[in-house]
Amino acid sequence: MIRPKLSLRRPLAVLGAALLGLTGAFALAAPASAHHTTITGTVDCDQLTGERVITWKVENSERDKAVTLMNVTAEPATPVNLAIESAEPVLLEGAVIDKAGTVNAVQRVPGDTASAKLTIHGKWKQNGQEATNEGSITLSADKPCTPAPKCVDASQAKYSHTFDGPKGTATVKLDGDLPLCGEAKQPFTLVSYFAPRPQFATPQYVYGTPDSDWIGGTKTEIELNVEIPNCHTQVDLIWGDADEVIDPLAEGGKRYGNIKLGSPGAPGNRSTGPDGWYNGGDKSCTTPASTFASNCDGTVTVSLSNDGKISKYPVEFEVKGENGWSKKVTVEPGKADNGIVVPAENAGKVEVLVDGKVIDKGTYSWQRPEDCPLPTVTTKADCKNFTLTATNPEGGMPVKVEFTYGGKTETRTVEPGKSESVTFKAGKDEKALVALPELDLELEAVYAPEGECGGGGAGGEEPGLPVTGAAAGGIAAGALALLAVGAVLFVIARRRRVTFTA
Repeated sequence: MIRPKLSLRRPLAVLGAALLGLTGAFALAAPASAHHTTITGTVDCDQLTGERVITWKVENSERDKAVTLMNVTAEPATPVNLAIESAEPVLLEGAVIDKAGTVNAVQRVPGDTASAKLTIHGKWKQNGQEATNEGSITLSADKPCTPAPKCVDASQAKYSHTFDGPKGTATVKLDGDLPLCGEAKQPFTLVSYFAPRPQFATPQYVYGTPDSDWIGGTKTEIELNVEIPNCHTQVDLIWGDADEVIDPLAEGGKRYGNIKLGSPGAPGNRSTGPDGWYNGGDKSCTTPASTFASNCDGTVTVSLSNDGKISKYPVEFEVKGENGWSKKVTVEPGKADNGIVVPAENAGKVEVLVDGKVIDKGTYSWQRPEDCPLPTVTTKADCKNFTLTATNPEGGMPVKVEFTYGGKTETRTVEPGKSESVTFKAGKDEKALVALPELDLELEAVYAPEGECGGGGAGGEEPGLPVTGAAAGGIAAGALALLAVGAVLFVIARRRRVTFTA
């Protein structure tokens, strides 16, 4: 049967979708006679299908005779079709090559094919010559053709990330245009901590709620946000979900290591970007506080507390007084210590320090409480002597008392629970002055012995009144009651003298 001649057009459209790379070489079999066909081949890789595509070129040696290709045999035994556009594939066998012409044919073989061979028997009808020729090609077995991936395996996926530790924000993005394969999901977590220092230190405690999200399916990018404590902190961007969060980060305990994104080792190094960890904050995660109370005996009681909202760590307080007095106290988080007493001789200035610095409102000086009992003064007067006695109640401080009469002054220090007396010779002066300079108090006492001194009348001892800081009107009211029973009254006022006579 005579087959019509087939003209050559452009290559098959399907080859345009392939990512092509030459990986083979050809070998030409020696012609069997003067009439022969020359067979050569090239190979490409179709990454859409993973097949190797061999393009065979067959040439007619005769310039004046056409040849019909008969008995086409291929190894591997897959179809060899003419490289022409056609609704249906057209086999190479039976094709006619014009005088000195060529024809191209395409053979698809598995991607791991190592070699291929094409054998063709040609017949030149004009003179009846026939010849069988063979062409072969070797394919690189170490570079098999594989189809282009449609997704990326989760174990091989690469990512990129951003990270802002001070703001508590991060993003993670899957690199490339391919999604993760199948139902795979890769989680990531952002977590913030309370920290004892602005550099890495332990223990650390999770602050708020870590933020976790995952990449998978059509979701290829995520944003993470966490709250940052208003104190020293650590923020970590880690590979994994919330189950990977360590709380607390303790001395000698578990660490994140290379699961922090941006780490030098796997899996953290599978994401490119800045270091996914931050240490900072300019304030301690404690709330040290102190209060002070002055005592009548001159001591100061200092109360220390560590129970604020961000108190997560023990606080070592140092309470310092004058003359080198110092005491250190550690208060656990959420606790207080109300029993620090600064001795009276050291209470002129009290300071509370943490880490060598005086805390807010941590300075105090002893101040006499308003409800402390004041010293009392009693007198004994006759025609010869005028005796003044100051008594200091128990539980107070030593009191300096200045007695002045007749131009003479005597000073005594009266200890708590004790009395001190001074006797002056009776003279012409009708008044004595009793001053308590440390309390900013003073009073006037009138010398008023009973009876006529010319006849040696007996003197009397008057009951004592407490030295107080009351207003003059109140003092006068009390004095009137005492005058009714003939008592000699001694009263005081701050820098004011109130004089009463019997």
